[in-house]
Amino acid sequence: MSNLEVVNLPLLEPEAAAPCCPPLTSAPLSEEDSARMAAMFKALSDPVRLRLFSRVASHEGGEACVCDIQDVGVSQPTVSHHLKKLREAGLLTSERRGTWVYYRVAPSALAAMAGMLTAATD
Repeated sequence: MSNLEVVNLPLLEPEAAAPCCPPLTSAPLSEEDSARMAAMFKALSDPVRLRLFSRVASHEGGEACVCDIQDVGVSQPTVSHHLKKLREAGLLTSERRGTWVYYRVAPSALAAMAGMLTAATD
């Protein structure tokens, strides 16, 4: 019997996953949108962060325990530092369950980055 309590994560409303910005080819970014998107891309520009993000994004069930993704060739405190940077950039959400932290990719972040990099169609 496990002491771990199962918590159902709420589903995001469809509008929560809508892109924040128009495609780069359709209109110039506002100062606010460019700062927000730059923070996301900056967080992903580190190879360790990109690997951690990929491990969370591709993990079965859409979420990953830090215990399942921490083997990326750096120490545990460094993994925690990189996961914190990904959370601060709005790319990941996290939830503590007992002694472990579970991470999910923020759907709105993926939609925003994908929408911005998609060619505008007229």
